[in-house]
Amino acid sequence: MSAPRKPTRLERIHTDAGAEVAVLTFDDGGLNLFDRAMFDALTADLDALSAEPPRAVLLRAEGKVNSAGVDVHVFDGLTDEQGAELWRTLFAELIHQIEALPCPVVYAAHGLTLTAAFEIALACDIILAAPKAKFGLVEIVVGLTPSMGGPQRLAERAGSGRARELVMTGGTYDAATMLSWGVVNAVHEDVDTAARELVARLADGPTRAHAATKRIVEAWRSGGVAHADSVTPDVSGSLFGTEDLRGAVRSFLDEGPGKARYAGR
Repeated sequence: MSAPRKPTRLERIHTDAGAEVAVLTFDDGGLNLFDRAMFDALTADLDALSAEPPRAVLLRAEGKVNSAGVDVHVFDGLTDEQGAELWRTLFAELIHQIEALPCPVVYAAHGLTLTAAFEIALACDIILAAPKAKFGLVEIVVGLTPSMGGPQRLAERAGSGRARELVMTGGTYDAATMLSWGVVNAVHEDVDTAARELVARLADGPTRAHAATKRIVEAWRSGGVAHADSVTPDVSGSLFGTEDLRGAVRSFLDEGPGKARYAGR
């Protein structure tokens, strides 16, 4: 008897300059529903990425949709405490792991992106979308509110009023609307190609500086401008000990801007 089909696929590829990019694809052969198998597969993939970080990550999906959301069987029969523990686990194993990766993370939405998939997208650094992509946090259909960080991360990008509207109405919103709200960074006809080109460019860049940017923004998210200011000297100062900064400064002085090559060290 053959083993069950793994609903995710993790590939490590390299740019022309030799930088490693990880491409994590959701592909269960259907609607990419987040059932226990999908959650477990994604957790294992993120554990692998955390153990050996690449220089950029792309999250994408195969099939007609990115994801039709969570398999409601996951919620059936849970007690109050079991529900709370589910969310604690998903924050720790998925959302916070994505945000903690020390490299840029890009999400490419080519189609419908609902509930858990949208919340995962919101944990990424950059979201790209195809014109036909639609987004929604539709948990009200089962009497729930999005609980993997969607409302707060949507509020961070679009404002609290927009976040409450999207969640409370349970509507789906097109890519153009999400772009105008600042949730999506860009819309591309061929979003997969655009996303691959972007992650390659980011991977070829100063990876340690990108990680520092993420740490400074995270400090702002948790404590505002004053807290971000307080951590920036040490976070940014440590970059002066990196091979990439020293080499780029020398390249700039010797050859002018735009000639530096980065190794991620």
